[in-house]
Amino acid sequence: MAAPKDIVLRARVTLLSVVLVMLVITGKIIYLQFLQKGIWYHRVQTTQLAYKPIAASRGNIYADDGSLLATSLPFYTVALDPTIVSEALFQQAIVPLSQKLADFYGDAPPTYYKMRITEARNAKRKYVCLNRKCITYQEKKKMLQWPIFRQGKFKGGVIFEEQYKRYNPFQELARRTIGTHKETASTGLEYAFNKWLSGRNGQALYQKITGGNWKPVEGHTTVQPMHGGDITTTIDIQLQDVTHNSLQTVLEQTNAQHGCAIVMEVATGAIKAMANLSRMPSGKYIEAYNYAVGHQGSIEPGSIFKLVSMLALLEETGWALTEPIDTGEGKVKFYNSWMRDVKKGGYGLLTLQELFEKSSNVGFALVTQQQFGTNPQKFINYIEQLNLHRPLGIELMGEGRPYMVTPKSKSWSLITLPWLSIGYNIQLTPLQLLALYNAVANKGKMVKPRLVQSIQTADGTIQRTPIVTLKEKICSEETLGKLKIMLEGTVERGLAQRIKHGFYKIAGKTGTAEKLVNGRYTNNHLTSFAGYFPANNPRYSCIIMVDSPQGEKTRFGAEVPAPIFKDIADRLAGKDLQARIPINGLGGIQATKPLQLSNKGAINELVFLYQSLQLPLPTTLQKGVSWGTIAVTAAHATCQPAREVSSTQEVPNVLHMQLRDALFLLEKHGLEVTVVGPIQGNVCKQSLPPYQKIEANRSITITIQ
Repeated sequence: MAAPKDIVLRARVTLLSVVLVMLVITGKIIYLQFLQKGIWYHRVQTTQLAYKPIAASRGNIYADDGSLLATSLPFYTVALDPTIVSEALFQQAIVPLSQKLADFYGDAPPTYYKMRITEARNAKRKYVCLNRKCITYQEKKKMLQWPIFRQGKFKGGVIFEEQYKRYNPFQELARRTIGTHKETASTGLEYAFNKWLSGRNGQALYQKITGGNWKPVEGHTTVQPMHGGDITTTIDIQLQDVTHNSLQTVLEQTNAQHGCAIVMEVATGAIKAMANLSRMPSGKYIEAYNYAVGHQGSIEPGSIFKLVSMLALLEETGWALTEPIDTGEGKVKFYNSWMRDVKKGGYGLLTLQELFEKSSNVGFALVTQQQFGTNPQKFINYIEQLNLHRPLGIELMGEGRPYMVTPKSKSWSLITLPWLSIGYNIQLTPLQLLALYNAVANKGKMVKPRLVQSIQTADGTIQRTPIVTLKEKICSEETLGKLKIMLEGTVERGLAQRIKHGFYKIAGKTGTAEKLVNGRYTNNHLTSFAGYFPANNPRYSCIIMVDSPQGEKTRFGAEVPAPIFKDIADRLAGKDLQARIPINGLGGIQATKPLQLSNKGAINELVFLYQSLQLPLPTTLQKGVSWGTIAVTAAHATCQPAREVSSTQEVPNVLHMQLRDALFLLEKHGLEVTVVGPIQGNVCKQSLPPYQKIEANRSITITIQ
């Protein structure tokens, strides 16, 4: 019977052993789960790993000359791993470091920073964020000279966490055109070309550490980021500055609601300047919305639309400029609505050319109704042939769609056509209107306005944007010639005489439209001027719109936007030699007294002058010479090229030049010019010697006699 007893004993021992093991395991679980819960949770948190994106560097946006319009600058938040610092260094430098931090951030006393760093060191925390405020690269360089920080990352434990922010060096200039890049809302070129600018993010392994922060694991970058490409725009930053300031000055003077200005190169459609300014409640004007392009800028254009009506009339009738038009006493009733001219008593009998130059509402409405009243769709067809019924497709997003009441519309009535002829019942953006005026200047060819010159990808490949022709010919040559004469006449003899210029001709049209608010026309007006210059060889087209200017003599396009146009044109004429060639023809004029023996200045202008006065051209004239002196004798003339400065860092020699040429050269070299003496004459003295190096922010005084 001993055997069974031995078996029972063994079973009991085995069972007891199992129970003891289970009790130990259960106890360990309880110990870990409840007594050491915090410790293990902390360990899990501090060893958690995850892959996170590495942001690609966003590409730059440049002006046409390479000036930076938008770039990404590095900013940093400052953190510290206090466990790396040796005990001796820590005890020696913690007080001066805390003082530096307190002085720099100014948000807490030195004791606060000392306490935070010391507590983190004692708790063996490898990461403590010293301040959430971002610092610049220059501030980072200064911090690296501070106690402990100067030991660097591996001995001093300093951590600079980099992040990039978008920066516009020229601040408000073209801000709305350049746009913004944000996660929630982007605008302008930043938004339209985000695909090219943003690049492709990389990826790296990060470790979660104390405080919920993430620290990159050294040497574990998985995918390197591909940086974004660069955009070169057509914007001329100097012209943008002129356009912006000219617009802002008039808006402030008239307390207008908002305004916009666009300058475009005639042959290429390249937009050289685009300014949009809105009045804030504080009275300050900022670039808040792109009225030149966006749907809020779509307006009833008023009288500048009469160019379209005149084109349709000329194409339909073939009338001569002398065709008589009776405008009566300045008012006419179409069914139940009266239309009136601005001039009380009316203009009476006008020629077709005078009708345009004086912008008679009554005359335009009468002849349009006469020619198209029985078939108004024909008038609509002319508008559509000019591409005014569809968006231009400019690079920017949110372009306003043209709107027009047509015979198919429910709102069409018997009075729609007369009012359509003077710029109502249709809505267009300023850029869409400018494209038409630019086509007249461009020999009838309508080109697509463009803001981007080229795109350079991260690998260096450059994609250039082509010139796109929207319509090869907007009208016949005969009609085009008549339209140009009328546009010039508006400035020479018509409503825009106040911007008539003595050195070059401007062609354009004024516009005034009553604003429609809540379905009713108000006493507030939208004033405008559109045109191009020089009229005989157009280089630039331009449109100005000013919304709701206040005060006396601010109701019409000739009073508010036209002077802005002239100011911009004057500045451009001073910068662009081709735009400055005199155009008030001198042919056939005989010199009544001998010219100066020597004339110094721009060679192309001197040659034009000598040809016009039927003087002999220089036998020594060289191709490619921009500046020089033409000396005249009784028999012939010679040309002596001027010495060219080696760079824009040298003072040019303007002695004996006329004021206009001298100003052009000196301002082109970045000098601030003060003029002493009359505006007519030649430079007899310049305060800075020719060809010396130009120092920063230098000014020069020139004396005229």
